[in-house]
Amino acid sequence: MAENKTKPTSVSVDAFLDAVPDPLRRADGKALRALMERVSGEPGTMWGPSIVGFGHHHYVYESGREGDMPRIGFSPRASELVLYGGFLRIPERLARLGKHRAGKGCLYIRRLADVDMEELEAMAAEAWAEKRETSQGC
Repeated sequence: MAENKTKPTSVSVDAFLDAVPDPLRRADGKALRALMERVSGEPGTMWGPSIVGFGHHHYVYESGREGDMPRIGFSPRASELVLYGGFLRIPERLARLGKHRAGKGCLYIRRLADVDMEELEAMAAEAWAEKRETSQGC
């Protein structure tokens, strides 16, 4: 079975965020980090080369495949912020969030200025709590 490439690393989250080329995306990344640290009560950790993750979640699929991932996290990609970890599960919150798009399992936001930050923080708190209820062995 293939090994999951997204693992916690010892890379500095500060150094990663400071190296984001676009100043607005860099500022949004730092604001998202603060929001997720506030919600989770945990410091950010780099998962792989580009995901800032918070906490730890062990998953097991019905197929038997299992692995580890952050409970919540984000990546400041070149064109948008990508949020991971259960942000799509409450359609009513998504409707109130503001300008975004939803992928298969990720929430995409171009700029934090386009969304309601209180709504985003509530979504992060709910995603964090939901993963706590389903975490195995962590």
